[in-house]
Amino acid sequence: MISPSYDALLVLFSLLVAILASYTALDLAGRIATARGRYAHMWLAGGAVAMGLGIWSMHFVGMLAFQLPIPLGYDPAITVGSLGIAIVASAFALRLVCQEHLPRRRLVMGALVLGAAVASMHYTGMAALRMQPGIHYVPWLFALSIGIAVAASGVALWIAFRLRRNMPRIHQLRLGAAVVMGVAIAAMHYTGMAAAQFPLGSVCGAARDGVHSGTLALPILVITVCVLAVALITSVLDMRLEMRTAVLAQALGVANEELEFLALHDKLTHLPNRALLDDRFAQAIQASASQHARFAVLFVDLDGFKGVNDTYGHHVGDGLLVEIARRLRTVVRADDTISRVGGDEFVLLVRIDEPEDAGVIAEGLLEALRETVQVGGHALHVSGSIGIALHPADGQDQDALMSNADAAMYHAKAAGRNAYCFFERSMNHQARTQQALIQDLRGALKHGQLELHYQPKFAAVGGELVGAEALLRWNHPTHGQLMPDQFITLAEKTGAIVPIGDWVLDEACRQLAEWHALGHMGWSMAVNLSALQFCHAGMVESVGRALTRHGVPPGSLTLEITESTAMRDVEASLAILTQLDDMGVRIAIDDFGTGYSSLLHLKRIPASELKIDRGFVRDLAEDTEDAAIVSAIVALGRTLKLQVVAEGVETAAQRTFLADLGCDALQGYLLGRPMPASQFPGVEQAG
Repeated sequence: MISPSYDALLVLFSLLVAILASYTALDLAGRIATARGRYAHMWLAGGAVAMGLGIWSMHFVGMLAFQLPIPLGYDPAITVGSLGIAIVASAFALRLVCQEHLPRRRLVMGALVLGAAVASMHYTGMAALRMQPGIHYVPWLFALSIGIAVAASGVALWIAFRLRRNMPRIHQLRLGAAVVMGVAIAAMHYTGMAAAQFPLGSVCGAARDGVHSGTLALPILVITVCVLAVALITSVLDMRLEMRTAVLAQALGVANEELEFLALHDKLTHLPNRALLDDRFAQAIQASASQHARFAVLFVDLDGFKGVNDTYGHHVGDGLLVEIARRLRTVVRADDTISRVGGDEFVLLVRIDEPEDAGVIAEGLLEALRETVQVGGHALHVSGSIGIALHPADGQDQDALMSNADAAMYHAKAAGRNAYCFFERSMNHQARTQQALIQDLRGALKHGQLELHYQPKFAAVGGELVGAEALLRWNHPTHGQLMPDQFITLAEKTGAIVPIGDWVLDEACRQLAEWHALGHMGWSMAVNLSALQFCHAGMVESVGRALTRHGVPPGSLTLEITESTAMRDVEASLAILTQLDDMGVRIAIDDFGTGYSSLLHLKRIPASELKIDRGFVRDLAEDTEDAAIVSAIVALGRTLKLQVVAEGVETAAQRTFLADLGCDALQGYLLGRPMPASQFPGVEQAG
């Protein structure tokens, strides 16, 4: 027998290639397991080529390390065939370990198939020598090499399956497993080589027309290392991209959850808002119909909340609302609903067995509300008035239940507050009246029932007419002419205030344009904005459209907002007012002195005018406290370079006092009541 020898350097290289190929196989198994759709097929194909080339290269480099004292070469077709076997075997292995489950029977079958394929690759590669006479194999070593191939394949499949998912220290585990797998693959190869015996006088048939072994060593090593490196780098980059995508997807998911939460919950208290309340109402009514479940609607209104806001400011009021919301949660069950539907109004949907259960819950709510609340170092005291309506006895739908609970709440408030009241049929008239007004209000615009009256404004010194304030009237077909205080609250509750407010802006600008066309170019128009209208997203655009449509100079329009509205959310209010000021519209702070103002915030607001509330003018006398307040407001206006307008002037003494004090403009019943445009002073003469 011819005695073979080995190139130690190539043997070492073959072992390193085996380890590198094993690590690449483990990493690619992880990529394939997490890929989906066509990307999974792409990774499987690329992985099979990289892994097959790596394993085949290890065997081939090991064969190149094998040396005989005769010229050696390799048949190209048979050599490529052995590479094809390696790639197909690798595809089978990767496909197998990327299944959802790998039971023991499938693992054993896979090890047998893969082991046979690896052994077939090795001995096909040996056949590429085309030895004459043929190679003789020692039976027990031949069988041992196949056994090692099967055992190594089983271990490799089990390790690859276990390490295909990301887990702590995955890279270190894969590296250790790759060393074990590489040594096992090398052991199979060199056991198979040891089984091969070459008789004396043997000749390598591929030495003449095949590829010489010396010319293959370096290209195969370089190509293999490059392919494995590219596969690894691509896998790492794809993994990083996937991780980054996963992070972005997670962040997007969190953002979507937050947006969904904000869309269905009150921003301040995080209680369900009206939209979510409507959904819970529908669920409760459906459950009542299908499961005969009973529920109650509790309408809670805080007593004394306005005083807290006016005395301590909205930031303290907001803190109070947050604490109240927390207390309400502690009283009801987790499956009940608490919704904030207004500034200090809450609606509860509670499941009950008997009507008395609603009374017990209401007692708990009142007790929780009566306890002192500490906010910003202030000890605050409020109570609650609660109205209760039962389903289905007091209403079949949401509107009826809400209206009846609201009516019962007002009855509790009228009875002395700090109490609860069940809805009774005797309250039906008030509830029906309010519900009918709500329904009629929805059609008031469509049927042309709204009208503007105009109260003239006069210069305090000189007395010339300088403009008007637009005041809304509802010409109800049954109740006659209704004042704003009779329906504006309903409009705000139902959301109708936004289209009504848009109409008021448009009609006031149209009338002002008409007066300007008659020659009264110096006249201005003041329009009141409700709190809900002021906060509406399209309010600024609505003002711009009205001015443009009627060609009114922006400086001729004054928008009046109450002091409380301006100070509710100073930063948000400042942003809106700045947009209006940039447009050229004048801003007036209405009812000044009745709410809570911060001079620090007030000087930041781009206001043009302060309007003294009629409550300070009504009992005005030079030696009264009201006179001192009015004097202070006028002085503040002068300091901030704001015009000061006093409303509610009803006597000559009041007019004289306010003019002497330095007010810029006056309005009130003494000077002119609100009237239709056709009766406005000075119009007929100009006509």
